[in-house]
Amino acid sequence: MIRHLVLFKLNDGVERDDPRVVEGVEAFRSLDGKIPEIRHWELGWNISDRPIAYDFAINSAFEDAAALRTYVEHPEHQAGVALWREFSTWVIADYEF
Repeated sequence: MIRHLVLFKLNDGVERDDPRVVEGVEAFRSLDGKIPEIRHWELGWNISDRPIAYDFAINSAFEDAAALRTYVEHPEHQAGVALWREFSTWVIADYEF
């Protein structure tokens, strides 16, 4: 199995209630059940107020590298990425477990 972690940092001046952010969250929330390769899917807002904390996280799992690649290339995932690109930056980590 491969764990796929994504941590998002909202750009300066962008708040959680910004309509673009709300749309972006819903775009990723809706992926669960739409992409069969997803084995585990959870996401949410960070509750930490530490200065180094990121704002939003996705924690997901896939059977293997091919399944992860299918997810990454899926048009609905790419549409969500395009939304988030407008108002945030992010880092990822993919590891086997």
